[in-house]
Amino acid sequence: MFPLARMRFALLYQLPLLTISLLWLSGCTSTGSEKITDDIDALMALQWHAPLPHNGQLEKLKEWWAQFDDPLLLELIADAQQVSPTLVQATANIADARAAVVNSRASLLPSLDGSISAGRSRTDISTSPVNLSSAGLQASWELDIFGANSAAVDATEAKLASSQAYWHDARILVAAEVATTYIELRACEAQVQQYQLDATSRLNTSRLTQLSAKAGFRPPAAADLARASAAQGKMVLTQQQTRCDLLIKALTALTAQDETVLRHALSVSNAILPQAAELKVSAVPAEVITQRPDIYAAARDVLAASAVANQAQAQLWPRITLSGNISANNMQSSGVTTDGSTWSIGPVAITLPLFDGGSRRANVEAARIRYDMSVTIYAARLREAIQEVENALVTLQSTATRSTDADIAEAGFERSFQATEASYKAGIASLFELEDARRSMINAKTTSIDLQRERIATWIALYRAIGGGWTINELPHQTTNSLKKPISRPLKTAEA
Repeated sequence: MFPLARMRFALLYQLPLLTISLLWLSGCTSTGSEKITDDIDALMALQWHAPLPHNGQLEKLKEWWAQFDDPLLLELIADAQQVSPTLVQATANIADARAAVVNSRASLLPSLDGSISAGRSRTDISTSPVNLSSAGLQASWELDIFGANSAAVDATEAKLASSQAYWHDARILVAAEVATTYIELRACEAQVQQYQLDATSRLNTSRLTQLSAKAGFRPPAAADLARASAAQGKMVLTQQQTRCDLLIKALTALTAQDETVLRHALSVSNAILPQAAELKVSAVPAEVITQRPDIYAAARDVLAASAVANQAQAQLWPRITLSGNISANNMQSSGVTTDGSTWSIGPVAITLPLFDGGSRRANVEAARIRYDMSVTIYAARLREAIQEVENALVTLQSTATRSTDADIAEAGFERSFQATEASYKAGIASLFELEDARRSMINAKTTSIDLQRERIATWIALYRAIGGGWTINELPHQTTNSLKKPISRPLKTAEA
């Protein structure tokens, strides 16, 4: 179902697309700034035309989990997303990023302040008191000739898009974590049932063996062995039940549900593993990783770092500000009222950075280093994404291959145990042979359950690895300006 050679070929064949994007990010100069942004935008806009878990639509996230036909799983995922501190933090980051965008855009506009004043004075004993009142407006505007404020806007808009994408990533991670824990619990419950049957069978064997030993049909050593086997079966059962209890507590912590209520809800479909819809996927195109929100966010972090570097570079140049004011005045003295207005335009102030101890140049160098760091992180995340997709496909191929053999082994060992048990009761087989057949049967059954759990968990991992079907068109309240304005890579040779 998942030919490994075809899978790796499909991924490696399309890796040049990703390599090109990295070369654009790390090697272009300001003369190719439009190409940097256009390349990232084009890379992020690619859609995966293979079957997606929920057709790449965010509002259909529940449809992916709903195909498990397990309402409790949907409820647990919803509860976990309501109380997840990661999602709350991601939401707060979006709010901070939006505020930063508003503040940066305000720097491009003139500032306007109003003032009202009133006073009464008498500066000479020979004159009458004077009442003075005025109302005015003061305006100032920094001319963004060298682009420092525009670069700040670009940086904040890119950071906003990045924070929104990280919110989606957190949402997908929470859903996958809850689902994986839930699958682990259901598999644990199924194994408890097997160990319960095993412990009961061992106890019955011990009881019958002791009766036979007392009647002289079995040696005392056989009774001791049967008793030890029954104790071991009970111990394994207790250990497995403890593991299930720990998984329930993990779900309680993830969802903030009352444990008693949760245990009651879980008991309704005890030991039933949800079944994933197994897609017909033989290979995943490399473009699929562009749908991951963390990859999208990392690309926006690169653009933000580039804009910050441009802003630091612009701080090396002069700043030009223009100011002005207008006010209406009223003066009353000795029954005489005088009204009038005053205004002024200017001054035009030019601030020249002459000496700052090297702080501005140090900021430029630091911004360049942070830019290089963001490019490295972006490249590393691309590699990690490819590895995660490959790992999921390899595991799915392995579980598909092992499932047939596991079914054959389980059926064979169960028939062998039944035959050996019948022989033991007839006095033909020894207790050693019975216990060996029992262990083989239980191991086969628990292996089959664990393999089923692994396969479902791997489908969830693949869902996570392809970004949960998320696309860039579904950013909440997305600001598109940051996707259109060209942001250049800072020149390593530019010092002035």
